[in-house]
Amino acid sequence: MVKLQVQRGDLRAVRGDLVFVPLPEGDVRAAVRRLDRRLATALARRLGAGAFRGRTDELLVHHGERTTAFLGIGRAPVADDAWRRAGARARQEAERQRARRVAVYLGENGASREVLAAFGEGFLLAGYRFGRYLSNDDGQRCVERLAMVGETVAGTAALRPVVSALEAVVREVFRARDLVNEPASVKTPRFLAEQATALAVEIPGLEVEVWDAERIARENLAGLLAVARGSREEPRFIILRYAGAAAGPHVALVGKAITFDSGGLSLKPAKSMETMKYDMAGGAAVIGGVAAAARLGLPVRVTGYVPATENLPGGSAQKPGDVIRYRNGKTVEVLNTDAEGRLILADALALAGLEKPDVMIDVATLTGACRVALGSLFAAVMGNDQRLVDTLLAAGRAAGEPLWQLPLVLEYREDLKSPIADLKNVGGDSAGAIIAGLFLEEFVGGTRWAHLDIAGPAFTEKDLPHAPRGATGFGVRLLVRCLQRLAEEHAGH
Repeated sequence: MVKLQVQRGDLRAVRGDLVFVPLPEGDVRAAVRRLDRRLATALARRLGAGAFRGRTDELLVHHGERTTAFLGIGRAPVADDAWRRAGARARQEAERQRARRVAVYLGENGASREVLAAFGEGFLLAGYRFGRYLSNDDGQRCVERLAMVGETVAGTAALRPVVSALEAVVREVFRARDLVNEPASVKTPRFLAEQATALAVEIPGLEVEVWDAERIARENLAGLLAVARGSREEPRFIILRYAGAAAGPHVALVGKAITFDSGGLSLKPAKSMETMKYDMAGGAAVIGGVAAAARLGLPVRVTGYVPATENLPGGSAQKPGDVIRYRNGKTVEVLNTDAEGRLILADALALAGLEKPDVMIDVATLTGACRVALGSLFAAVMGNDQRLVDTLLAAGRAAGEPLWQLPLVLEYREDLKSPIADLKNVGGDSAGAIIAGLFLEEFVGGTRWAHLDIAGPAFTEKDLPHAPRGATGFGVRLLVRCLQRLAEEHAGH
């Protein structure tokens, strides 16, 4: 990973193969003149012709005594997400120019921890690549160092915790992306469990327990067993525990991990299966989120629950019309085997509730309906506690992983009624994302709970500033911000 440095100095003192100067939209020529008169003179013609106005993602490269790149960050006041995007844009340009030592001059903004963190995070996130199956890829990136320079920064020692936290969280985002990008033939439930188990050796304070099929049966995780019946690969139930502070809030995180989803006997069309190795992105986010919390030493207790299985057709697969009896006594009629994520999440939510956590949050690529409603940039949030939902909304904004609240409409519960069981696993033709949320709510008891449907932003079909095509690692940074806020709220009481 790129080495981040924080330095105090003015623009003339900045050194690097490539130096970025972020500028807001407006009187760019005056802004450049304030920074460096010689540079302003050299650029006068290009600036006068309107070649650069400071709009978001604009870039103007000047090759003089050193290579300087002016980077547009949009209209002031500049939000953290714009700085994050600018950092990602800078990384892309630095790699394109094959620069090894890169610097960014942040001017007066260098005094802000938020600006440093956002720019640095964007720069690190944009350095990800998944090339292990490319025969001509050596896995190397050019950039080795990013120096973030400002005239009023406190210096590296004072800001080292900010840098360390950035590196820790981005490391877990990359882990989540790697897990999601792996082919399903590699990424079996057993493989996912092994990857999680290895974290307990790597990260102090993190404990991992894995239940095999026999233990899953003993614990009566009936939904997980039902979904797994069609696959030769045995299911796994992964539990991650981090106890950062005995007095802190206890947060249960539940992540769906369908390592490949064919739809089961309710078979998906071939085109729809192309992205179904991504159907464990919620589980990857929970693994990454708990690991990041442990790396950061957050003052919380976190338990992560990740039910993992494939959903395949076969002679022993569950059939439409089957009835599942859960450990909490509820029965569910399965009318569509392609609505399987909620079946395994129900097990995990019911189990998590036994430990009486203060908060439960589940994360899942649960419904195509959510992707249709919100597109690929927003995830949905719904829950039984508005304060928790508000905390998640704020955490999403701060992390640059935005959420949009959907209502849990009580009247829609009628769509879940079955004539032969307590519930059925699908509703009608509308409100699919909300119906799925209402189904999950049946298994949370009285615990404060929120559901994140990340079907849209879990992967991208085109390159984004902070992520190439493929898995985005969505949810890891959001969960970390949420845990931090929950710890602060708990301490305030």
